[in-house]
Amino acid sequence: MLKKIWAVYIRDLKVNTREFITLYLLLIPIIFAFVINALAPSINDTTVKLAMIEGDNPEQVEYLENFAKVSLYKDIEKVTERVERRDNYVGILPEGDGYYIITQGNEPAGVVDFTKALQALYVLDAKVEDSTAEIISFGMDIPPLKKMLVNISILFTSVLGGMLIAINIVEEKGDNTISAVNVTPISRMGFILGKSMTGLILPIYGSISIILITGFSHVNLLQMMLIVLSASLLSLLIGFVEGLANDDMMTAAGSFKMIFLPVAGAVAVAEAVSDKWQWTVWWIPYYWTYKGNDAVLSESATWPQILLYTGIILALSGAVFLLLVPKVKRGLESH
Repeated sequence: MLKKIWAVYIRDLKVNTREFITLYLLLIPIIFAFVINALAPSINDTTVKLAMIEGDNPEQVEYLENFAKVSLYKDIEKVTERVERRDNYVGILPEGDGYYIITQGNEPAGVVDFTKALQALYVLDAKVEDSTAEIISFGMDIPPLKKMLVNISILFTSVLGGMLIAINIVEEKGDNTISAVNVTPISRMGFILGKSMTGLILPIYGSISIILITGFSHVNLLQMMLIVLSASLLSLLIGFVEGLANDDMMTAAGSFKMIFLPVAGAVAVAEAVSDKWQWTVWWIPYYWTYKGNDAVLSESATWPQILLYTGIILALSGAVFLLLVPKVKRGLESH
């Protein structure tokens, strides 16, 4: 039995690496991760960017790099050219025994004032340890924007597993292999399990890839996988229904996109709506998936909390399962 299930999975794997749309779905998690790294800087990264002349004053450059991003150019003309571009670069150039600051004129006032303050502190030889300010930390050491984007990407990856199933089912229908299940040694349950493996592998490898590439490797992966897999079960079931109901890949993928509406709604409510209205999306399993992932990424999750979220997801998915399983059975019988 296991060999037959494995054979179905291997066949899907070969087909998925041959078709562009399925190969694209397999690569989406990695694409998500690199885009997040590009768009969401560290919480401690500065947005102040300075342009200076290379080799003019290495000690000054080293000092300013502690507080700003410093780019070096070979002469005044290159520095001026950099400042005049559309982004907010401020130039610091030598003049006699001192320095002057050049701007394009449309930079935020905060950026210019911060640059002036940095230059003044350098001239005064001020050190961080000389400060009398006291730093009070609220424990927020994870970039909020980055955490949110990673959470959304993991959530969408669990949904994409179902889309992959739908496309694979359509491909099977095109090859008339679904009808052959009724006369081959493999049972319908074995066929379903074999087809489900690809849909489960995508959320697992996708979530782990996103976590590792974006720098969240320190989180509890076991808690994360428990949440992701429980959410993926519902996506796989919907994938079977959509695959059996459609006859071409693009239609199946288009129909499956409807599932992104409750996913997006759950995320929007979780992030933007006050707690007293959160109950309006309690019926959406993906809301609890998002909440669970958020707790894991924040490193505040406890096992009772994760088990509670997983239980709610499985209970809600079970209700949908009871409604959709008859459709899957009829779909397999009619093909």
